[in-house]
Amino acid sequence: MMASEKPSTPENVHQPLLSSSKHHRALKQRNTLICIIVWAVVLATVCVVISVFATRPFYSAGNCHSGGKNILFIIVDDLRPTLGCYGDSSMITPNIDQLAKRGIKFNQVFAQQAVCGPSRTSLLTSRRPDTTFTYDQHTFWRTFAGNFRTLPQHFKESGYYTVSVGKVFHPGKASNMTDDYPYSWSQEPYHPSTQQYKMAKVCPSPDGKLHMNLVCPVKVDSQPESTLPDIQSMQYARDFLKHFATTYDSENCVKPFFLAVGFHKPHIPLKFPLEYLDLYPLSSVSLAPDPRYPSDMPPVAWNPWMDLRKRDDVKNYKVSFPYGELPEKFQREIRQGYFASISYMDDLVGQLLGTLEETGFASNTLVVFLGDHGWSLGEHQEWSKFSNFEVALRVPLLISIPHITDLIDGFRQPFSYVPVMRNTFEKENNSTVALKESYREVNELVELVDLYPTLAELAEIPLVPLCPLISNETDFCTEGSSLKPLIDKAVYATTSLEDSISWKSAVFSQYPRPSVQPMKISDSPELNDIHIMGYTMRTDKYRYTEWMDFDPKTLKANWTSVHAQELYLHEDDPLEDHNKAGFREYKKLVANLSKQLREGWRAELPKVQ
Repeated sequence: MMASEKPSTPENVHQPLLSSSKHHRALKQRNTLICIIVWAVVLATVCVVISVFATRPFYSAGNCHSGGKNILFIIVDDLRPTLGCYGDSSMITPNIDQLAKRGIKFNQVFAQQAVCGPSRTSLLTSRRPDTTFTYDQHTFWRTFAGNFRTLPQHFKESGYYTVSVGKVFHPGKASNMTDDYPYSWSQEPYHPSTQQYKMAKVCPSPDGKLHMNLVCPVKVDSQPESTLPDIQSMQYARDFLKHFATTYDSENCVKPFFLAVGFHKPHIPLKFPLEYLDLYPLSSVSLAPDPRYPSDMPPVAWNPWMDLRKRDDVKNYKVSFPYGELPEKFQREIRQGYFASISYMDDLVGQLLGTLEETGFASNTLVVFLGDHGWSLGEHQEWSKFSNFEVALRVPLLISIPHITDLIDGFRQPFSYVPVMRNTFEKENNSTVALKESYREVNELVELVDLYPTLAELAEIPLVPLCPLISNETDFCTEGSSLKPLIDKAVYATTSLEDSISWKSAVFSQYPRPSVQPMKISDSPELNDIHIMGYTMRTDKYRYTEWMDFDPKTLKANWTSVHAQELYLHEDDPLEDHNKAGFREYKKLVANLSKQLREGWRAELPKVQ
């Protein structure tokens, strides 16, 4: 030991050892804490990545359709052409009207059956109800009729990333409880959580209680989850576009998207933000122009609107079944609610299209806007869909093609979102502006089955061949016709269409019934209860319908056992109020139309000269 060193003592030997021990424990605690923090950050990061990829697609490099047009497919439930761009001066729909200005407006478009499941199955497979065997809301075509390739599936198999938001396929049994995932969609379809309150008592009423009403204006903040289904769907679709804008596959090949967005409104319940009622003061809302049961309407044609009768506010009136009338004031309130629901939906469509523009996708995205079928607003004393009348079958259809239909003076016109709830002056002038606008229009007869082959041709993916006579074993074909010749005619103002193609002169739809007389299941009979089928044909001048026996076991109609006929002369009777089928002077016309109806849609296919 060196002389300068002091002898060790228990105190000066053990004190440093004790300090070192405390320091070691503190260091260990600190390291443990750091580890916990690091793992927490890692876990949080993983959770964020997972949540992002729940809405962001994950790509493989294979099967990339580089440079293809994106598709934004907007389908609206129960929407008839009650829009400003379709000439309804009372409607406030500035965003849809703006889309119409940037696209093609089809004026004579008809669903193949006026109820959600069969109509959507038909248009998304491009096959008619007699091929899909889907006449009710409970039949899945793949297991019952054939493994048909759908519209989104065709795009998916052609290299697109396909996404379903809201109501696209009819949910439930009609789409195998999966919205046809994974066949049709690249990720699980999104449904808004608040759609579960569709049949719930959430509607404020004059008695101060909540009820399950038909007409249901609400304060959004007071609703479950403080939102509404279509708001949720719109937000999800906008988020998808924002996320997709930064996503590429591993080989830097931009994968195009097929984004289908289904809005529920104006489907019942007519639940919408309360402020939209201000757009349509009840004093300005008229009754239907023909609000009475037509004397010549056969009973089998009648739709007893049982879906409305389930609602509490309708029950209050104790309307007799099947032909009782609703009070006139309540009729106006239903119409007011339908109009307000459309303006509410228009605002959401505007926000979605605004995001399409903001993300830079609009310049390479083909936009389609359509209704799945129409809706009666008191015409013939009827409400809802479930019939073969014009108001139940006719729908709006708009197609906007970037750099083709959206050009003005050679320059593409960007879409600009217009908030519907603006000052009174702007509200009063929106409809006036829409009526003064000029639109590219198609006036030829069109069917929703025509949409599938049209979009395939416009997107330049494999064309869809015509179905053979028996097509249940054919997975990929169409029972419609591409509308591209009509689009070319509208865009380029060419007369070559008349020179080269004879377009279809009739379109076809149908509706089932359980019996000749109205029953409480007449609106939506299940397959085993269908004993009558009504086939209807629309030409440029007439609507002709025959109601005949139908066997639910063989799925065949008996064309020799006709229970009723209807003939409406559209030039004199556009509302279809006067059935002329039984009049002697129209006997020859009825015979000719009956023959044409029996020859069916194949005889009306466009013919190349």
